[in-house]
Amino acid sequence: MTGRTKRSTVHFDRPFALRGIEEIQPAGDYDIDQDEELIDGISWIAYRRVATYIHLPARSSNLLTSQVLAIDYAELEAALRQDQEKAA
Repeated sequence: MTGRTKRSTVHFDRPFALRGIEEIQPAGDYDIDQDEELIDGISWIAYRRVATYIHLPARSSNLLTSQVLAIDYAELEAALRQDQEKAA
């Protein structure tokens, strides 16, 4: 199957936590990669998300080391919604 990776950036105004990440992460901008694969057998081009990754630490961090961790996309969306609700 043919695949692609879409990159985006998300912003948290407050510290947040996600399952699978041991520590609470600071507020800031985070790069997100979404791996998608082409759906075969349909008459138009469509992709489905197969994996989501977050780049740690935040872009604004002074840390020299970084890591990329697999996360649940729905959990990321929920954390972003919760962050926006607290900011309002």
